[in-house]
Amino acid sequence: MPRYKLTIEYDGTPFVGWQVQDNGPSVAGAIEAAVAKFAGETPKVAGAGRTDAGVHALGQVAHVDLAKEWEADTIRDALNAHLRPAPIAILRVEAVAADFDARFSARARHYLYRITNRRADLALDRDRAWRIAKPLDSAAMHEAAQCLVGHHDFTTFRSTECQAKSPVKTLDALDVTRAGEEIRITASARSFLHNQVRSMVGSLALVGEGKWSADDLSTALEARDRSACGPVAPACGLYLVRVDY
Repeated sequence: MPRYKLTIEYDGTPFVGWQVQDNGPSVAGAIEAAVAKFAGETPKVAGAGRTDAGVHALGQVAHVDLAKEWEADTIRDALNAHLRPAPIAILRVEAVAADFDARFSARARHYLYRITNRRADLALDRDRAWRIAKPLDSAAMHEAAQCLVGHHDFTTFRSTECQAKSPVKTLDALDVTRAGEEIRITASARSFLHNQVRSMVGSLALVGEGKWSADDLSTALEARDRSACGPVAPACGLYLVRVDY
């Protein structure tokens, strides 16, 4: 049974998340429905990461097994035709080995969080970024973020609903940069805990506002206590950018 790797872009705003759920439309559910219309079968589409409701993707990866071999471009074009007008685009389809697994074969995941730092409301970037009106010190945010890089117990920055077996993860990079009104926070790791990126961003925003210092962020990490975390940043600013294999 041939296996295909899908690289996917989507706007997460109208979805309950990547994973198929009973409480509304999901990204995976929409793709599975498109596969059914195209190929006449209903295989499971397995993703590299279960993005939450409202989270976007520039390069989500999934795999799907089909009963027969197809040209990769035929699958891409057929799925896109059946996905319209949903805000989901299959960017690439590649035939892969049977042991490729979008989730378990991944070596690194890269996320971007966008903050628009201005007083005015968002028009074009509504549901695409987190607007913070108070001035933020992005340099202080970047400096503080470095205390989170490395191998740590991230219980403080983990959702209470997280199903990971261990709160210990290795954060390879966490960088904060500014370009005009936009502050971009990029995070890279082999895997993340549920809500980890948004939790870290919310705490970094406190640093940017001057409410927390770098030492406060370090203390929150060392507390290994969810109640020590700052506010969780909204889903709308988060993007799954790329998955490495």
